[in-house]
Amino acid sequence: MGASQTKNNLIARIVMICFFIVLFVIIMIPFYAVALSSFKPGESLIRYGLNLSLDFKIMSFDNFTYLFTGQHDYFTWFWNSMTLTIIQVVLTLFVSAFVAYGFAAYDFKGKNFLFICVLLIMMVPFEILLVPLYSLINDLHMVNSYSAIILPGIANAGTIFFFRQYLRSIPKEIIQSGRVDGANEYAIYFRLIMPIMKPSFAAMAILNGMNSWNNLLWPFMVLGDQSKFTLPIGLKTLLTPYGNNYDLLIVGSFFSIIPIFILFIAFQKYFIDGMTAGAVKG
Repeated sequence: MGASQTKNNLIARIVMICFFIVLFVIIMIPFYAVALSSFKPGESLIRYGLNLSLDFKIMSFDNFTYLFTGQHDYFTWFWNSMTLTIIQVVLTLFVSAFVAYGFAAYDFKGKNFLFICVLLIMMVPFEILLVPLYSLINDLHMVNSYSAIILPGIANAGTIFFFRQYLRSIPKEIIQSGRVDGANEYAIYFRLIMPIMKPSFAAMAILNGMNSWNNLLWPFMVLGDQSKFTLPIGLKTLLTPYGNNYDLLIVGSFFSIIPIFILFIAFQKYFIDGMTAGAVKG
């Protein structure tokens, strides 16, 4: 009986490993195709599309050279996106965590109603808010400025909800012990609560960073100065009515993946812990 059970467990383990290997290959095929196609000329891409064939006769670094040293401001787009993403993520995490802490740690009149409003905001598609939000930004004379991109997304409803669920898993005795020891509310939050929230901060930093990094629609609406273009807007300029630079677009897209990939690898452990805790606790 024991040997049979061990054999069944081994078979199940092998099947599971094979399944994940196949799944990994399927997921990596598009990335491999993009990386490979970035070395091919535009004529090959137009004729054959993204393919997995290795043809060293036509592969070169010409696309990289032209994109980085030609008339396109790729590094400016990249720097603008990097700056915006860092600022927006830091402010979003800071503000959203404060709001979530208020919902999780304090009891006050109307708390449940306000939290329901936060949940309702999560259900409203952003496209519905485009016109009134643009009108507000225009009235505040913030069009064509980075403030128009950063400020509307600071209080993120999804991030507030996640932080609130995570904070509810923290025993309230920790807060009470801090108060008994004479710590004020700010000291309790920054010295006791924030260190415990590291996994949730890592998870939300990755998700919000990816959202900000890939954001195209709203920055495209409010930014008109080409020197302020972000990477998604800059890559969009490669698609014109007079011709599409698919080779340059693929190279630019390939390099745009790298920062988010590095961010995920760096915070992978915290990300998994944060998502798991936020999903099952509270």
